[in-house]
Amino acid sequence: MIEQNLLDGDNSIYADASGRVVPVVTKNGQEDRNTTQSGDCIRVSGVSIQHTPATKIWFGEVSNEPGYRSLPHHHGEAETGGRVLKGKGRIYFGEGYQDYLDMVEGDWVFVPPYMPHVEANMSTTEELVWITTRTPENIVVNLEDVPDEQLEGYRRA
Repeated sequence: MIEQNLLDGDNSIYADASGRVVPVVTKNGQEDRNTTQSGDCIRVSGVSIQHTPATKIWFGEVSNEPGYRSLPHHHGEAETGGRVLKGKGRIYFGEGYQDYLDMVEGDWVFVPPYMPHVEANMSTTEELVWITTRTPENIVVNLEDVPDEQLEGYRRA
């Protein structure tokens, strides 16, 4: 019945305690920081089921300090999109994480469901920050770690 209600324009499932359906603003500093993490890749949620009425989206900021990276991981059934706001990133993927794509400020990325990958900050002096959205939510499945030396061109700060 909920699906039909949504098709009819019934947003009542998003109503607040008073019964009103209103936009929800997550104020700076009030983001959810109890989201699943992956090694040195820090995720902060701005829109998610943890603190908004959202049921089909996770939207947040992901950051890596200089010279840090995530653990190998995938996002289960979730489709993931991101945009680099600051810094130089690299996504390792494929057999033994031998393939990679580099990204700089302004670049966008799509990571398909169930694709194992490592997100790395390629700078040893500047932070890497990106915004990320995921549907249906922030699914993070951490995998067995790999030595830094296995990731071509990667170095810690």
